[in-house]
Amino acid sequence: MPKKLTRVLTLKSNHPTLHSQVKDWFDAALANNFEGIKVSKARRVEKGHHRREKRLVWAVPLGEFGGLYKQEQWLGLQSIVMVERTRHLWNKVTHEVHFYLSSLPADAHVLGNAIRTHWGIENQVHWTLDVTFNEDKSRIRSIHAPRNFALLRRMALNALNLEKTLKRSRRDPRSGALRQKSRRASMNNKYMMTVLQCFCQ
Repeated sequence: MPKKLTRVLTLKSNHPTLHSQVKDWFDAALANNFEGIKVSKARRVEKGHHRREKRLVWAVPLGEFGGLYKQEQWLGLQSIVMVERTRHLWNKVTHEVHFYLSSLPADAHVLGNAIRTHWGIENQVHWTLDVTFNEDKSRIRSIHAPRNFALLRRMALNALNLEKTLKRSRRDPRSGALRQKSRRASMNNKYMMTVLQCFCQ
């Protein structure tokens, strides 16, 4: 079934053929300095918290690719984006390259801001999942189990966010409200049903 794009979607290795095609295309385009290719480029440098981060963004209209693998599956696709992030921390330097599919026109400044917002939201969700469910300590590794449990944790997080009756305990101010709700649900079947009912509404 075709997937309708909403602004920006990270292209990950779970689409190996498409990911490889996009990566190889950008590698060749960079090697030739995008000669003869319509491309939008943006550069941003941020400093703070003992780190310096440089982001380079290249946005290319879909038409420049001459067709993508199973392109018909991506409704509204307008541009392909590559983001290169280099972070200088006090003790190390990290370098990452990510690719994105977007329903927005190929404007590197606009897409760079959209990706940064998307990335920030994902980081916040990951942090919340780790605090609430100790996700980073999970030992689940087999086949599809990590992805399945990640989905279940996000569903549980949504359910806990929807439940508004439990007030944060003053006796344990260090514990987050979501974590308190999770603990209460694990020990009280009645409260667990309250959480599930909120999720099902």
